[in-house]
Amino acid sequence: MSSREDEALAQAAVAALTGQLALAPKPGLPDPRDLTARVTRRDHRGMRWSAKALAPGLAAMAAAARRTGEPTPRLRAELGAIGRSTEHSVGLAGGGHRGALWALGLLVAAAALDPRARGRDVAATAKRIAAHPDRAAPRRPSRGSTVSAKYGAAGARGEARAGFPHVRRALDSLTTARSAGVTEPQARLDALLTVMSTLQDTELLHTAGPTGLRHVQAGARAVLEAGGTATPEGATALATLDTDLHERGWSPRGSAGLLAGALFLDSLPVVIKAA
Repeated sequence: MSSREDEALAQAAVAALTGQLALAPKPGLPDPRDLTARVTRRDHRGMRWSAKALAPGLAAMAAAARRTGEPTPRLRAELGAIGRSTEHSVGLAGGGHRGALWALGLLVAAAALDPRARGRDVAATAKRIAAHPDRAAPRRPSRGSTVSAKYGAAGARGEARAGFPHVRRALDSLTTARSAGVTEPQARLDALLTVMSTLQDTELLHTAGPTGLRHVQAGARAVLEAGGTATPEGATALATLDTDLHERGWSPRGSAGLLAGALFLDSLPVVIKAA
């Protein structure tokens, strides 16, 4: 793998993240409709702008994996250092995407380790990387880790150490929806809802508690059980959930980051060929 391929992986990850941002309507999450609202315009545009600031860090993670060649503790430590530096750069560009950076960074590094791997195999390699502790990580616990400990949720680290099960579920959902002939945005929204229906999202646990989390999961399941976003009943259920979450101020950010991870893995055959 060359530096050109490192850049291609990084750009594919950014494209997956901005592709997730472009979907609408996303219940409780920023989407293009927010451009018409004065209060949220900066949020959505800023998130698109700051997503692009991830590219240098993600390329550096791919290069580190390529140099190391194995999912070793050394690689895990280097990815952690690059990730913290990238978080600072993204903060200067507007902030956000911390969860997506964690998922995409591991998946980009895993893809760089084996350019021939796809989907589940990349997730399995990312699991091997995440199994190593980052001994240089700040000792002060993050909000996500605190919430995970309080409620017994897997959190971002648990998701990675399990091989990104929700990313894999999203990939399966994309395949099923596309085979049913729905549009690509509908397939991606169904994949997002699939993640939302079961993920123990620490952001939701922090803002809404376990009862709120179950409420959001049930709302996502209601859309899927109605036939998904391509059916009139599913579209109505989605609109109801969207209004409900925006009114409550609840945001399933963890699900959005994992969808971006799935979209990145979904793009890999094209990425490698293009590079």
